[in-house]
Amino acid sequence: MRIPSLFFTVVALALAPAVADAHGDALPKGDSSAEKRSDGSQWFINGRVYTPTRNGFMAYGAFAVGSDGRITHVRTVAPELDDATPVVDLRGKTVIPGLIDAHAHLLSEARLQQEVDLVGAASLDESLARISEFLEDPDHREGWVLGRGWNQVLWPGRAFPTANALDRVEADRPVYLRRIDGHAAWANSAALALAGIDADTPDPTGGRILRDGEGNATGVLVDAAMELVTQHIPDAARAPSERAVRDTVARLNREGLTGVHQAGLTIAEARRLDELYARGGLPLRLYLMLAAGEDLAAFGDPWIDRHNGRLTLRAVKLYADGALGSRGAALLKPYTDEPDSIGLLFQQDNALTAAVRTVHDAGFQVGIHAIGDAANRQALDAIERVQGQDASRRHRIEHAQILSPSDLPRFAELGVIASMQPTHATSDMNMAEDRLGAGRIVGAYAWRSLLDQGTVIAAGSDFPVELSNPFHGLHAAIARKDANGMPKDGWYANEAMTRPEALTAYTLAAAYAAHQEGDVGSLEPGKWADFLVLDRNIMRVPAADIRNTQVKETWIAGARVYRASEPTR
Repeated sequence: MRIPSLFFTVVALALAPAVADAHGDALPKGDSSAEKRSDGSQWFINGRVYTPTRNGFMAYGAFAVGSDGRITHVRTVAPELDDATPVVDLRGKTVIPGLIDAHAHLLSEARLQQEVDLVGAASLDESLARISEFLEDPDHREGWVLGRGWNQVLWPGRAFPTANALDRVEADRPVYLRRIDGHAAWANSAALALAGIDADTPDPTGGRILRDGEGNATGVLVDAAMELVTQHIPDAARAPSERAVRDTVARLNREGLTGVHQAGLTIAEARRLDELYARGGLPLRLYLMLAAGEDLAAFGDPWIDRHNGRLTLRAVKLYADGALGSRGAALLKPYTDEPDSIGLLFQQDNALTAAVRTVHDAGFQVGIHAIGDAANRQALDAIERVQGQDASRRHRIEHAQILSPSDLPRFAELGVIASMQPTHATSDMNMAEDRLGAGRIVGAYAWRSLLDQGTVIAAGSDFPVELSNPFHGLHAAIARKDANGMPKDGWYANEAMTRPEALTAYTLAAAYAAHQEGDVGSLEPGKWADFLVLDRNIMRVPAADIRNTQVKETWIAGARVYRASEPTR
C-alpha cells in the first residue's frame, strides 16, 4: 500500500532540504511594493539568515517583525527605513530559525536538579561515590533516593550493577536509579523489599528482573519490571519544582531551543503545565504527548495552540519495546552478544494495534517508541492497519533506530514520520555492533536512506538520555562523529545528513511533526519570529566547529528571551 502520491509529493516538497543556495549566493528579492515603512514592524538588518522554506533552503539578509510577533517581510537587504522604524543591526551574524527538539523529556530533565546525577560516571565506584556525596546534603536525608544516568557500558567489564553494591551506601531508605536510557533501573534491597520482589516474583509481560545464578533478583529491573517499584514512589517525590522547570527552560533557551516535544506525561502533569502557562508561562513552545495508559476520554479534546501558541497537546506516546543498551530493544534475530535473547516486545500485535486505534479515533497523533527492528515492524504494521490511506494524523515512530531494510520504504509508503535523535548514533556506536553484529547495522540510524526516499525526519535529543544542546545533534547528524571527532571518517558516514537537511530536521520538519509548520520552523512572512543569533556561520565553518556553536541571542515571537553577556574589557 502506498499513500496517494499527491499527499506525499506535497510533504516531500514542503520539507525538501535541497539547497537553492546553501551559502547565500542566490537570495530572495522580497516584495518591496508590499512593504510599509511605518507599519510598526521592527527590522533586523545586515544578517546572514538561513532557513528552510516550502520552496527549498534559502538565505537572505533582512527581515521585519510586526507588533504581533510574526514576521512581516523578508528581503535580500533592508529597504530604506524612516527614522521612526525600530532597527536591530545584526552586524553580519548568522541567524537561523529557533531549534525544536522533537523528542525530549523536559520534566525529567528538570527533576535531575533534585536527584542523583550519574550521567558520565565512568565506573561503579564513581557512581557510588556520587550517591554518597548526594546523601551528605541535609536536603537529601529523608524519603526516597532517586536518580538517573548510570550506564554500565562505560564501566570496566560492562557488568550490570547490583542491589548489594547500593546497600553499601544506603541500606535503610529505598534507592531507585534509572539507567541513562530510562529503560532499566537499579534498586537497593530496601526498594526491592518494599516492592515485594524476590526469587518467586515472575517477570511481567514486557519486562525482566535480572537474576543471579540462584534466581535471586540482582537489583536491576528492565522496562515493565520497573513499574513494580515505581508504583510505590510518592508523586511528590517525582514531581520537579516550578523553579527547577523554569531554570531548565532558561538553560534550553541559552542552548538555542525555542520548542520541545515532551514525549510522555500524565494528565495531571499536563494540567500543571497548563496552569503554569496561564500564570505567565514559559519562554518555550511545548508540544505534549500524553503517556500510554492515560484516559483520553477523561482528558477530552486535544489542546491546540493554547496560550498564544505556546502549549499544544495532540499526541499520545505508546511503547513497542525497550532500549538497546539494556537489551530490551525487540529484535527479529537474537542479540549477537546474548544469543538467547531477542529483547522485549511490550505487547502482542493486536494489543498495540488496539492502542493505536484508540488514539487515532480520539483525534490524536500517535508516537510509538520503537528501537529494535521487530518493534519498528510491529509499529508500522499497527499504523498501517489503523490509518489505511488516511495519513492526516501524521503518526510518528519515536527513535526508529534499527530497521530491517525491507521496512525502510514503508515509512514513505505510510507517511510515517521518523522522530530520530542524531546523538544516539554517536553514543551507541561503542556498543551497537556488539549488540547487532556488522550485518544488521545496515538498517540502523539510517538517516540518509530515509531522507532519500522522502521520509520526514524530525530530530531531537531525548534529553536527559543525551545532552540537550541541539548543536551536538546537528554535528552528529552532519559528521556522524562523537565529541572527540571519532571515528575519523565518520561512523557509517554514508548515512549522514547534509547541513541543510540537518537544520531542516531541527526546524521545519520538527514543526511538521507537530502539525505546526504553518506557524514555526522557518523564517517566512506570517510565521512566529522564533530565531537565534549565532556566534558563527554553521553553514560554512568546519563541521567539527558546529558542536561548539554559542547562541548570542534567542527570540520567541519577536521578543528576546536570552542574550549572552558580552565579555568585559
